[in-house]
This record gives sequence, structure tokens and C-alpha cells, in this order.
Amino acid sequence: MNNVAVQTYLRILSKLNRASKNGIKAPHKPVLLLSVIQSIACSEIIENKIEVTPQLVARFKDNWNWLVNDYFFKPTFALPFYHLTSDKFWCLQTYTGKEILLTSSLSIRSFSQLREAVAYAFLDDNLFALLQDVESRNALYLFILEFYFKTSNPAELQPGLFEEVTEQILHETSVVYQDLIEKADEEEIFIRCGVFKRVVPQIYNYTCCISGMHIISGYDIQMVDACHIVPFAVSHNDTVSNGISLSPNMHRAFDRGLVSVNSDYKVIVSNSFTEHSADASIKPYAGKSIVLPIQNTYYPSLENLQWHRENIFKN
Repeated sequence: MNNVAVQTYLRILSKLNRASKNGIKAPHKPVLLLSVIQSIACSEIIENKIEVTPQLVARFKDNWNWLVNDYFFKPTFALPFYHLTSDKFWCLQTYTGKEILLTSSLSIRSFSQLREAVAYAFLDDNLFALLQDVESRNALYLFILEFYFKTSNPAELQPGLFEEVTEQILHETSVVYQDLIEKADEEEIFIRCGVFKRVVPQIYNYTCCISGMHIISGYDIQMVDACHIVPFAVSHNDTVSNGISLSPNMHRAFDRGLVSVNSDYKVIVSNSFTEHSADASIKPYAGKSIVLPIQNTYYPSLENLQWHRENIFKN
């Protein structure tokens, strides 16, 4: 452990520029920093690019629930992700041609605007290097806990919001789930969408249910998509009964109504198009039974598939 470097950053971290409300300093920045450090420790962040991911947003909310006891502030993830730039060791990389739109009080407008404009955040190189060392990382983590939250007991990485949403997506009825969505803010909906994208390919063993494409990579690369049967904008339904796992080209074909699935779980193909590419053909899959999850409770809903045939599929 580089003690001199650690002491330098301890001083920097003790002087976070935080807003006040009713005489109380906002806890958002230290909560986000703890979440980032945990994500590095868990290898969810492996390079100096801190992206806005469902896992990081969920971890931020879990830490907030654990550490923040007052009701003056809301656990708004976008605020510290943007405003940490005033502390110099945190920078933002925007997408080409995008700019961060601010309110009249010079705050980020919304979570969606943050995601639209910002590709990722990155730390001072020296700080990121320190966080790769276990001893240095633990020292910085414990300092933030003690200095800002008066506790020296690090949180155990127990099941939290991400795992709770996973259980809901796997086991709740669409009616119950839709009620949860109605009460959710845009950050929670982002988390739920991320869990859906992760869970659906998993229960199909990362296999396209139409083409059977199945690729396993040693890297964190997913080659099949989670596809809503009834679009989320229509259904507000992320449960697995409203999802199937498709390769990118089959996903596009399904969304555009060129393929669908009948009540016997067999592929039907539209007559409204011709194709000339043998490598990416769709028509040969007509009449083929789709790959289904091992557990029948995870099967796609026949009611949802009927909706797709009646509203999306082009005969």
C-alpha cells in the first residue's frame, strides 16, 4: 500500500463539495463513491470507465438505504454522478455531439438526460490505481464510512434491490408487476429493464429460441437479446412470461412482425417479404418449435404471443 498516496486522497475525500439542506450536508457523493469502490472490488468495474449500469444504480440505492437515515434528501443517482465533477478527481466523458443540459440551478436535469449525454465517468488515474490495491481500497472505503456516516462496519454484500427485482421478474404475476412499475421512478425502471435483459437470456441458456444460436464467451459478452413480446411501452411488463431470448437479427424480425410464435410454440413466418441471403435466412425456421426454458413456469405467455400475432405480425 502506498501510504503517502492514500493519505493524499484521504484529505481530498474529506473535503467533498456537498450541497446543504436544512443545515444537513447531502450524502449523495459519499454514497456513490462507496458504491463505485464496491463495484471495483466485485470486478463489476474493471477499467477506468464508470458507466451508468443497472447494477451500479441498484448498489447506490442499497447503500443509501443502509446508511442514510434522514428524509431531507432523495436517493437520486444522477445528482452525484454529475456533481462529483466539482471535486476534480471525477470527470465525465460525453458522447460525441452531446452536451449535458442543466437546470436553472446548474443541476443535471434528469437521470434520462444523464444517460443520453454521458458515456461514462472516470477517476484521476492515481486514484483509480490505488483502488486496484486491496489494502489501499479498503483504507479509502473505511475512511468514507467513518468520516461521513460514523460507522466502521462495512456492509456485507447481501441480496439487495437488484436481486429483489430479479425475483419479481421471475415470479410475480404481470398484474402485480405492472403495479410495481406504476410506483417506480425512472431510475428504478432502468434497473428493472437491466434485470430483464440479464434474466431472460439466462433462463434460455443464452440461446436464441428460434435459431438455436448459442455462443459462450470467456468475456462478459452476451450474444442474444431479451425481447419483450408485448412492448414494454404498451405492457409495462418485464416478467419472464413477456420475454423471449433472440439473436439480434431475429429480435429485429420479431419486433417488425416478420416472425411470430403460435399457440403450439412453433415459429410462424410472414409472407410479406422475400430474402436472398442463405446465411441469415428466416423462412427456413417456419414450423420449427422454439427452444423453451427448462421450467415451464418461465414459458412465454400464450396470451402475450397472441397479442403479438394480432398486433405486430404481418401475415
